[in-house]
Amino acid sequence: MKAEIVKNGPLHTTFEIFESFTRYVSGVYQKLSNETRCLGAHSVKIIGWGEDKGVPYWTIANSWNSGWGEEGYFRILRGSNHCNVEEYCNTGTYQ
Repeated sequence: MKAEIVKNGPLHTTFEIFESFTRYVSGVYQKLSNETRCLGAHSVKIIGWGEDKGVPYWTIANSWNSGWGEEGYFRILRGSNHCNVEEYCNTGTYQ
């Protein structure tokens, strides 16, 4: 996924939303361990990645306006398919 972003730009993905995500403000999002009820799915754009205090994350552009999260963006745990964020990922190029 990282190589694809470098080569062709952002990726599209759809991931599962849990109640704790609706209250996200900042940091690397990880759903609460006791959350089992998915509220639905949400499509977003993965634009980059990084690491915060040893925790790997994807940087994602959300569509909920710049007053939400980290100025319209959020970070989610990377490398473990958290909330299926990596499973439903697609490129923006046609081959």
